[in-house]
Amino acid sequence: MSRKPQVTRASAPGKVILFGEHAVVYGRPALAVPVTDVQAVATVDAGRSELGVTVYAHDIGRTIDVCQAEAEEPLSLTVRNTLSALSLRLEEVQLAVHVRSSIPIASGMGSGAAVATAIVRALSQHLGCPLDTGTVSSLVYETEQVYHGTPSGIDNTVVAFEQSVYFRRGDPIAILEVGQPFWVVIADSGVPSLTRQTVADVRSVWQRCPEAYERLFDEIGAVVDTARAAIEGGEVGSLGPLMNENQDLLRQLGVSSPMLEGLIEAAQRGGALGAKLSGGGVGGNIVAAVTEESADRVRGYLLDAEAAQVIVTRVEK
Repeated sequence: MSRKPQVTRASAPGKVILFGEHAVVYGRPALAVPVTDVQAVATVDAGRSELGVTVYAHDIGRTIDVCQAEAEEPLSLTVRNTLSALSLRLEEVQLAVHVRSSIPIASGMGSGAAVATAIVRALSQHLGCPLDTGTVSSLVYETEQVYHGTPSGIDNTVVAFEQSVYFRRGDPIAILEVGQPFWVVIADSGVPSLTRQTVADVRSVWQRCPEAYERLFDEIGAVVDTARAAIEGGEVGSLGPLMNENQDLLRQLGVSSPMLEGLIEAAQRGGALGAKLSGGGVGGNIVAAVTEESADRVRGYLLDAEAAQVIVTRVEK
């Protein structure tokens, strides 16, 4: 029998939705890509005292005794579900899990999914039974349900597989083939985007006006399919106008805000090819399509517009 490592470390990237948020909850497609410039990291080592698992969430200053935590506490739930998948009980292990993340929280970049993914990977590897990526994604989806209520499944899919994806709920995962690398700029407004709440708000209006909202969802789905063809065909210059079109539809869904619109305008003044909100909306992030040459200028304009954080990333897989 191989000796278990004393310390095990695993990580997971952030993610950004390029096209299709909100409509993806209603069966339309969406495109999302991993953002490796930011990462969640989980480190597992021997517990300090009695049996069980203690999670140290250093960025938010929390220490969670999994044995004592509420069943729906997300990090505790992630640990419990991982041990269950390994046919282990809390009473059989004595571990400490340290979590750190550079992914902005509640900003639409998949922070919760990345932290959960890192925990599942680190725990299963430390215990000598690494889980396959599909199982990791399924376990993280259970955590996502606590965070977001009725998640589409896109966050756990992109983060766990670390691949750009064309995602439609209920369909097999379709890896997005990037025909030519392209650049995007992601700007965090600094205001939390409470995805659970915005998804619930859209659902409430959809229930009152189903025909109008189904039409908007269909139009968003058509933009997604056009963008997929452009990315796979290497026609990256058309992504900007498609982002602008998607943003107009998101405005009609009621999930934009003056703050996000200000960042979108700043990106366009800086030379972005197009821009839109990304994720739940109201707060959180915007994403802008840029060229390699214009990226720094767009970044500067967004910082001048008081974006809390700006990430420039190259999408190549």
